[in-house]
Amino acid sequence: MSAADARAVAAFERHLAAERGLSPHTLRAYVSEARRLAESPECTRAGGLARVDALGVRAYLAGFHRAHKASTRNRRLAALRAFFRFAVKTGVRALDPTEGLPGARAERRLPGPFSFEDCERLIEADDPERAPGLALRDRALFEVLYGTGVRVGELAKLRVRDWDAYRGELRVVGKGNKERVIPLPGQSRDALEAWLRSRPAEGRLAQPLFTNARGGALSDRGVRVILRRRMLVAGVAGRASPHALRHSYATHLLDADVDLRAIQELLGHERLSTTQRYTKISPERLSRAYRSAHPRAKG
Repeated sequence: MSAADARAVAAFERHLAAERGLSPHTLRAYVSEARRLAESPECTRAGGLARVDALGVRAYLAGFHRAHKASTRNRRLAALRAFFRFAVKTGVRALDPTEGLPGARAERRLPGPFSFEDCERLIEADDPERAPGLALRDRALFEVLYGTGVRVGELAKLRVRDWDAYRGELRVVGKGNKERVIPLPGQSRDALEAWLRSRPAEGRLAQPLFTNARGGALSDRGVRVILRRRMLVAGVAGRASPHALRHSYATHLLDADVDLRAIQELLGHERLSTTQRYTKISPERLSRAYRSAHPRAKG
């Protein structure tokens, strides 16, 4: 990689860290992708990042066609789009070579939410081997995950001060540092308050809302471990994915005839199309819609 390309990649990294509000994982992935392109034969032959054209970028991405899924190739393209837009904005380039490049067509997979009954079993499950404090935490954890639909990464960032007990709302900071406020159902509020009362009051506001055994923030992996244990206790089959609770939250709201745009706001999605892919319309809702709308189904 040339010195000019190294400077361009370093400036891109500073921009992402200071202005975009990306997660550390996404930031590293974007910078690594720009660096990989700079070191590629396609870029070297063209004379560097300031000169590589659309054909060069396309040839670079084509090298991953067999080795990676469509979703991975699209993430690579998204990283390069971000880099070249920044390059145009800062005057390193006049044109963006990724403009108009089509993304790979990813296979659409229907999300696999838990049924309402399975969600109830996960929340209500009695684990006799759990210590009382951990039992309170686990109950509150699943009440909040299913009661708000927050991402696990968002959950890990929550502090006790983000909980407004008077209003019964959680302040959540999502992707791109966008903030949203989510109301909690009554039973979720009660479970969360019981968990908080079990913890020492001193300095509590600054502490993570959900803690592990050492008092640190509960991680994504920690939530998966707890969910796997809970599913065994509750007799719920399936893959132990916390994201399934987010799918369940969205799908069950949709089944209750909540407006899709309201669900979009609650989930923190930038685009409505993302929310549409996220939700799974149940056969019950389709049947209900048919009976109420089709003239031959009435009566």
